[in-house]
Amino acid sequence: MTEKPGSRPMRTTKLKQVVAALIVRDDNILICQRTEAQKMPLKWEFPGGKVEPDEQLPAALRRELEEELGIHAEIGRRVLVLQHRYDGGHGIELHFYRVDRYDGEIQNRIFRDLRWVDRKDLPGYDFLEADIALVKKISTGKIL
Repeated sequence: MTEKPGSRPMRTTKLKQVVAALIVRDDNILICQRTEAQKMPLKWEFPGGKVEPDEQLPAALRRELEEELGIHAEIGRRVLVLQHRYDGGHGIELHFYRVDRYDGEIQNRIFRDLRWVDRKDLPGYDFLEADIALVKKISTGKIL
């Protein structure tokens, strides 16, 4: 196979798999604020994190929620999958799951702040760039 002059092979980089929880209580959703010491400091996000090699997505989210919030969550249905590429080139694939039930009291183990927020008020928070499309869909009632 020959390449056309001036063409470049398509760059395929594997997207980092990330899971996040939409923890719902009454009509509010739990959001978390990053600390000053974390990447993208003071941005708001949904709890969750990176999926380890050979880890199933729901298992990864259960593990992350236990580490970050000290709860044992029952992972519900997957609500949305988004792909996002940050400046600098690294890309992620975000899997958002709904969580309606969990055991234990929520503890703030790693965040600057935690808040229960009405879905309509979510756009007023400075979310991570990758979460903004989801925030818009939730706040307008298109999903959740």
